[in-house]
Amino acid sequence: MAWDTEGTRRRLQEAATEEFAERGPAGTTMARIAERAGINKERLYKYFGDKQALFETVLADELARLSASVPPPDGGLADIGEFAGRTFDYHAANPHLARLLLWEGLDGTTVDEQNRTAHYRDKAAAYAAAQADGTFDDDLDPARLAFLVIGLAAWWICAPQLARMLTGADGDDPDEHTARRAFVVRAAERLALPARPVQS
Repeated sequence: MAWDTEGTRRRLQEAATEEFAERGPAGTTMARIAERAGINKERLYKYFGDKQALFETVLADELARLSASVPPPDGGLADIGEFAGRTFDYHAANPHLARLLLWEGLDGTTVDEQNRTAHYRDKAAAYAAAQADGTFDDDLDPARLAFLVIGLAAWWICAPQLARMLTGADGDDPDEHTARRAFVVRAAERLALPARPVQS
């Protein structure tokens, strides 16, 4: 019987994603990942190398999924609110990504820093261009604005206990999820877009 290489690799990576999200790189062992996947540890090392290389693979793949699932808005950055809302939706549906990013920060090592830095600098440059052409208000630094929009979308998932204490509601509640998403959309618009003229 032929070995299902891709299926095995996928199961190992899925198990690693869950373990790293729960315990972080320092708290996770290759043995636990292999046990969770139901596959021997030697195969895990064969496919992914050491634990750090596996964490890097997991986080890079999760970030690639985010980028593929939440592309730039069709209407350009004038739709920044809806883009932030879709980013919020993705994080709410995939809370392990926020946890992986928090663990990365706590661990003190940055995965694929050169490529990610280039990606975020491109994002900041797009924000700067939107400011230059009047799509965005120009009173906030574009790189810091990009960071704030990311934070608006993701921080609800990073600190759910804080969100619950402030709002009195859990993010699993459908009405609260809707309210949070609407807030993210409006706040991103208020941060980035020029003020709407007051109607007389």
